[in-house]
Amino acid sequence: MKNIKFFGSIPAIVTPFKKNGDLDLPALEKLVLFQLEGGVDAIVVVGTTGEATTLNEEEYSLVIKTVVKTVAKKVPVIAGAGSNDTKKAVHLSRLAKKAGADALLHVTPYYNKPTPNGLVLHFKEIAKMVDMPIIVYNVPGRTGSNVSPETIVRIAREVPEVKAVKEASGSLNQMMEIINEIRKNGPKDFIVFSGDDAVALPLIALGGQGCISVVCNEAPKLFSKMIHLALKGNLEEARKLHYDLLPLMNINFVESNPIPVKTALAMMGKIEESFRLPLTFIEDKNRILLEKILKDLKLI
Repeated sequence: MKNIKFFGSIPAIVTPFKKNGDLDLPALEKLVLFQLEGGVDAIVVVGTTGEATTLNEEEYSLVIKTVVKTVAKKVPVIAGAGSNDTKKAVHLSRLAKKAGADALLHVTPYYNKPTPNGLVLHFKEIAKMVDMPIIVYNVPGRTGSNVSPETIVRIAREVPEVKAVKEASGSLNQMMEIINEIRKNGPKDFIVFSGDDAVALPLIALGGQGCISVVCNEAPKLFSKMIHLALKGNLEEARKLHYDLLPLMNINFVESNPIPVKTALAMMGKIEESFRLPLTFIEDKNRILLEKILKDLKLI
């Protein structure tokens, strides 16, 4: 298994489509280079922000291969491979490994809402079948169930391949419970990432190690600078950048992600404004607000 040091500013990168809905791989390559130039520390591909649920297996592998090739080993590539079917999660993990990914991001199973024992067994099976570092993704707003701090810590201890959690519960108290228990009783190399941009700075102040981010797509240089300042303990400068970016962080979720961020990237000339149903174009009132925020940040 690869030994990867997870930390810092990690964009959950969008998947660009052409107007006809096909993959736009040249735009994806340019977007990856834009992130690397911005100083990111890893890239998450084919996650929620990458509309992974609308990709067929060939497209899924092709997107990962394209990102891996463009990154050229400069930073780790983390592939979303989650499913509420453990066998499918294993299958996607194998595809991601074959495509060259360095690590996996696994959302906790949605809809069927497994028990804590079921969650532990789910991750044990993935780890047994695919020898790769794993990041657990806890996002109750999409899965329909929250994974308790106790269960996250149990997974970390019983499945050593699980190296981190992307915490998007919105509860700083929950994140603190995980960090505090890990700090006292291990495993010492387990990392807590923010899954919400607006919580990244306070989480780092509390012992988190970075953020798997949406806003990094639009502003990789600013966001990465904020994260790196915070990790170095320079909270005053980091706080200024946090508040500069906060309006963009917030409007990125005014409609379902990735509708606003892809609209913003299209305004910036990075990608075509194209989605796959059931996602569709942003409402006009939100488009106006988004454009103003991008202009205020001098991104357009």
